[in-house]
Amino acid sequence: MHPRLIRHLPRCAVLAAVPAAALAQAAGAAATTPPTSGGDTAWMLVCTVLVLLMTMPGIILFYGGMLRTKNALSVVAHTIAGAAMVTLVWAAVGYSLAFSPGNGWFGGLERVLGSGLLGTTGVHPLAPTVPEAAFFMFQLAFAIITFAIILGATAERMRLGATVVFSALWSVVVYAPVAHWVWHPTGWLAAMGHMDFAGGTVVHIASGASALVAAWVLGPRLGFGRDPMVPHNLMITVLGGGLLWAGWFGFNAGSAFEASGRAAGALLVTQVGACAGAATWGLCEYVRRGQWSVLGTLTGAIAGLIAITPASGFVDIPGALAIGACAGVVCFVCVVSFKARTGIDDALDVFALHGVGGLVGTVLTPLFASAAIAPVTAGVWTNTLGALAVMAYAAGATWLILRLIGLVVRLRVRAEHEKVGLDIAEHGETLSPGA
Repeated sequence: MHPRLIRHLPRCAVLAAVPAAALAQAAGAAATTPPTSGGDTAWMLVCTVLVLLMTMPGIILFYGGMLRTKNALSVVAHTIAGAAMVTLVWAAVGYSLAFSPGNGWFGGLERVLGSGLLGTTGVHPLAPTVPEAAFFMFQLAFAIITFAIILGATAERMRLGATVVFSALWSVVVYAPVAHWVWHPTGWLAAMGHMDFAGGTVVHIASGASALVAAWVLGPRLGFGRDPMVPHNLMITVLGGGLLWAGWFGFNAGSAFEASGRAAGALLVTQVGACAGAATWGLCEYVRRGQWSVLGTLTGAIAGLIAITPASGFVDIPGALAIGACAGVVCFVCVVSFKARTGIDDALDVFALHGVGGLVGTVLTPLFASAAIAPVTAGVWTNTLGALAVMAYAAGATWLILRLIGLVVRLRVRAEHEKVGLDIAEHGETLSPGA
């Protein structure tokens, strides 16, 4: 019977027209395939959108407001271009290398070009109650924001073309393998029991280490240490920070891959960790200079969010308070002193915030993890080893990628373009009236 006719027949007529053997085969397949949950699927789709909003417009506004006016639009271009390339690479091969069965170092090629994702009821073992396409998109949102974080370190002097190539290679060489190590059951860190619920190691340590190396390879901005390089619009930064904060609930609670009590708990401790970070950062700032700045308090909240990320599915409220507070203090010290001590122009303090905050949260996760919430599979040493391994690999691979790109194209804009600003020089646009 022709398929177009089958669609218009009553259900009983369709069943009568289908051979008995085919019905038996379909029944057997249904019995072996766990049913997906509509509630879990809806939750994952909402969380995916929240995580995507963290990049566009969250990161765009947060970073854009902290740059000088002449470079504010450039970070928009780099973020959008990076998101586009990461998406294409993820669909082509990145997802398969990260989340397909393979060895301890990287996955296989069974999901290249999204093979088997659409038109099926297949699920991923890590998220057995949602369609694999939803799991794919949620993980893609993570891959996008992880690379976007790096752009804060290279702001105001990296060429857009170099960023495009860098985003593609970094996603395959760094992000996909690290995600496989930590999150896929066959990954070598997962086999050791490394605990990273939502990305303290995979997202923040990897991006922070890569950002530090990228800033070092590019060299400092013209006038670094001499000219004032203050944010041009803090209100835009606050709006972006607010979107990051709200989106983080999808980031952490969505990593339960289900609408469950564990997801609710992750959402709760995320808020607690953020506020603990904001309070301790603000206190440190007040002790140091007698004032609480808006940017500082917001940055403290981001530090708390970063640190609670790996622990969010494992700790209770006292654990979240401790982790967020530690991150607020440690990240404050690093942001205040790191650039001055090293001379490395990490423009928006990506390493001091994400790299250090991710390390704090990853190391403290086993210490404050509660067996009443989830199994405690690692000790402090195991998580520390995993964190340092990812930091070293991300740093070394980033250095190699950028050196290879530099052999083919210029990494950095010309000095005269940097002086006039990337908005005009690279994009022919400006936020300055009459410019």
